[in-house]
Amino acid sequence: MTPEQFRTEAHRLVDWMADYLRDVGERRVVPQVTPGAIRHQLPASAPAAGEPFATLMADFERIVLPGMTHWNHPGWFGYFPANHSPPSILAEMVTATLGAQCMSWQTSPAATELEQVVMSWLGQMLGLPATFTGVIQDTSSTATLVALLSARERATSHAAGRRGADAATDRLTVYTSEERHSSVDKGVKLAGYGLEALRLVPTDAAFALRPDALAAQMDADAAAGFRPACVVATVGSTSSTAVDPLAAIAPVAARHGAWLHVDASYAGAAALLPERRWIIDGIDLADSFVFNPHKWLFTNFDCSAYFVRDVDTLVRTFQTSPEYLRTAHDADVVNFRDWGVQLGRRFRALKLWWVIRHYGVNGLQALLRHHIALAALFRGWVERDARFDVVAPSPFGLVCFRLRGAGGSADDDRALDAQNRALLARVNSDGSVHLTHTLLAGRYTLRMAVGQLATEQRHVEAAWALVQAAAAEVS
Repeated sequence: MTPEQFRTEAHRLVDWMADYLRDVGERRVVPQVTPGAIRHQLPASAPAAGEPFATLMADFERIVLPGMTHWNHPGWFGYFPANHSPPSILAEMVTATLGAQCMSWQTSPAATELEQVVMSWLGQMLGLPATFTGVIQDTSSTATLVALLSARERATSHAAGRRGADAATDRLTVYTSEERHSSVDKGVKLAGYGLEALRLVPTDAAFALRPDALAAQMDADAAAGFRPACVVATVGSTSSTAVDPLAAIAPVAARHGAWLHVDASYAGAAALLPERRWIIDGIDLADSFVFNPHKWLFTNFDCSAYFVRDVDTLVRTFQTSPEYLRTAHDADVVNFRDWGVQLGRRFRALKLWWVIRHYGVNGLQALLRHHIALAALFRGWVERDARFDVVAPSPFGLVCFRLRGAGGSADDDRALDAQNRALLARVNSDGSVHLTHTLLAGRYTLRMAVGQLATEQRHVEAAWALVQAAAAEVS
């Protein structure tokens, strides 16, 4: 494909992209396909001769698009938002065109320095302490792994200094809420602690970690000869957006010398709002903090903002310096290849920079407030309907609710769970909206997560109408 042919096809493709953004709300949110339906329409082997781009695009529209879930549909209320926005999409186009490898300052000086600036902006926007330094990771799962590895590095370094290298790696423990994200379990395995080292701390009635239970567990472990290495607190848990009390947790972690990592993957964006900044009270005592602009800050996946206080430990954990990577500027610059698991790095800073500049802080705040207000509206409707219970607090864009039952026996509870499953299936079968579920206190619970860029009040009203109609059918 010549540059001029590329120009022609790219113009056509941009027209298609604009039409998609305009019309996505007219599609089914989740496709009606069966496993294998897409794969069976594709050839078993690659073509020997090249094909024109028009054929490629035609097959995309005929085979692939009908099998896609539309995460940026205005009726997407499942899981958490996976947002994008026009400036972010345009930045991804530029990034793909440049094809830059941004592993070090030398390989892409502007990419490194732009990332430093945009992460400084973001820290200021959230009200993070100036002692934090930011770096973009791909996902929160990776960022949590980075924190766990850094915690292990610090703990083993201190132990080796006190008792010798042979004693440095044994009996480390990690603490987190029983409502934590599954990436904590995976990170504990990958970082070499082993799942037997993971302590799940009980939660309170609002599903937030109990500091008294954390203190008791850490004290008991220390008395038994274990060495607490890391505490992972959650701000906006996956099931219910519960907020662990950082200000009470931090002194407990500090007393044992444990690294405190704060996972705010979804809810961290809300700290842009002064009235929601209470969610990170105590963050000045944490060692690391992560949230995902690719969830609720209108930036294409993947873009995870990781902030750390102890940069020296971070770099010591991940730095390697083979001769072929060394440059004359290494002593004077940041090489982000040494700030995480990956060597190769994408130019992620550009899309975040363009999103912040396009909307401005005020515009981003207005969008977040809009989503929080829509969730509050939905919660109010649920609370006024005697058929339903609201199951958890709703400080952000998520409402957790379920059909109410008399209860009183295990059979009653199972029957009520079945009714709620049937309700969710009926709501989602319409195709215009999509909700998901979780278990809270062992009960099947529906989740209504508001946060897509194109979502308006009419879409939330339509979802509530479907919920009401489904409730009448399944009761």
